[in-house]
Amino acid sequence: MDANSLKSRIRTVRGWPKPGINFRDVTTLFQDAEAFRATIDALVGAVGPLAPDIIAAVDARGFLLGGALAYKLGRPVVLVRKKGKLPFKTVAEDYALEYGSATIEVHADACRAGDRIVIVDDLIATGGTLLAAARLFRSLKGEVVGVAAVIDLPDLGGSRRLAEDGLAVRTLFAFSEDE
Repeated sequence: MDANSLKSRIRTVRGWPKPGINFRDVTTLFQDAEAFRATIDALVGAVGPLAPDIIAAVDARGFLLGGALAYKLGRPVVLVRKKGKLPFKTVAEDYALEYGSATIEVHADACRAGDRIVIVDDLIATGGTLLAAARLFRSLKGEVVGVAAVIDLPDLGGSRRLAEDGLAVRTLFAFSEDE
């Protein structure tokens, strides 16, 4: 299944969660077993060459992608959660969203110094969540080697910001704001 076929399985919800936002809903991709399998296989091909020691999965849709990707690569998965959801000692980072602000956390023992980390989410919009996650792992002395997502929204500049931060950016396809 090629990227165009996978892209066609994404539902766009216009005006959600607020007017002017085009929400790209990957749950329709997850509901198609063949498409979900093809997505994970494509991510394995994109991320594998980065030789990660850890796959970090961003709350919440990134959990599904990151868990499956970590399984296929034989690597551990670490959860990047919204504030207040992790039970142990955490480190936190605030960041701006396309439509607000938030805080994410990881456990303070999420990685060891020098671990190579790839951070996975469903999409890249402004890049704020992924940049915040990268700062978290760097504060723990991890080496964030890249980020991966199914969807890139290049009109919002996130991929550029991530690349400017020195991260390898791996996505399967892009949507423009007018698609």
